[in-house]
Amino acid sequence: MPLALAACVTQPVPVVAPPASPVAPAPVAPLTPTTWDQLPAWPQLDLRPSWPALLQSCKALGRRAEWQEICADSETLSANDNDALRRFFELHFDPHTVRNPDGSTQGLITGYYEPRLSGSRTRTARFRYPLYAVPDDLLVIDLGEAYPQLKDLRLRGRIEGRRVVPYYKRADIDAGKTPAPGRVLFWVDDPVDLFFLQIQGSGRIELADGTRIKVGYADQNGHPYASIGKKLIEMGELKLEEASMQGIKAWAARNPQRLPELLAQNPSYVFFRELPAELAAPLGALGVPLTEAYSIAIDPRNIPLGAPVLLSTTYPNSSEPLNRLMLAQDTGGAIKGAVRADFFWGFGDEAGRQAGRMKQAGQMWVLLPKPAEPSADMTTANNSLSSPR
Repeated sequence: MPLALAACVTQPVPVVAPPASPVAPAPVAPLTPTTWDQLPAWPQLDLRPSWPALLQSCKALGRRAEWQEICADSETLSANDNDALRRFFELHFDPHTVRNPDGSTQGLITGYYEPRLSGSRTRTARFRYPLYAVPDDLLVIDLGEAYPQLKDLRLRGRIEGRRVVPYYKRADIDAGKTPAPGRVLFWVDDPVDLFFLQIQGSGRIELADGTRIKVGYADQNGHPYASIGKKLIEMGELKLEEASMQGIKAWAARNPQRLPELLAQNPSYVFFRELPAELAAPLGALGVPLTEAYSIAIDPRNIPLGAPVLLSTTYPNSSEPLNRLMLAQDTGGAIKGAVRADFFWGFGDEAGRQAGRMKQAGQMWVLLPKPAEPSADMTTANNSLSSPR
């Protein structure tokens, strides 16, 4: 009996530890110090057209400690002396390679511009699509005031009873839920042009008497941007190479009945304000006028607003090199990531054609102000503190 029982005892199965999950590499910092000789075409680059854009950055940054000497010295230079400008940048800035979290250095470079729309201050049979100012019921909550770790993050919403809820999406606003009619700045004649005005963030409204009124970004409904070009590709309506602004407009002209449904795929909605008539160019997020073909929009979480950025890409739909010192003076809802920029082409139809076709690969190098050297008094003080008694 004991032998029979022993024969029935189950032998223990050895426990095998599951294979360890691979540890994801830590994301690479967006800015890596480099040297001037690593910047493409730097010795040959014509910096003179970039100079006015740098002076615009100084209008916003000139009082900051790290920019004071830079902006003071900029006033003493001749904008026509390219060698002096190159020495200026090398003296005052340190170059940094811009990298994606995975360490790669290539990213997407798109374009934007300042469009012209036909409009009216009153609604008519022709002008029936509203361009809204910021609605009175839009709440903007600065999360950084309550949670310092959320600095620069803002929540947008509206009050419903005793609750704060997300603000209306594009489909709701286009259906007339909000804002009140009194918040309409202009009425325009083309919903597609109005949609692209929101993507560009600024433009000009031409009235019947020929007057052109500048309008610029005022706020946004808080919902994320979604590309309708990408949606059309996913739907099989357009090929990748057709999903430009011009391609989307052509699709809209062929499919007017389906247009509202397509536009609703992007829940983001931008509100506008009138800009001073004397303003020569639209204001970027830095608060200074943009410089045609020398300002870019960037993601400020990775590149500081106002900084010079060497952009190495190609012209739209071309392999022709485009190496240019740009100034990071704007942001955009679709501009997310480190190696990511939106090239400002300026105003008008030709600028629109260039912007609409631009979807190029590119690399970026940002120039950061050199850290201030300690004064002689501070150096002496530090030496005395570190010396043995």
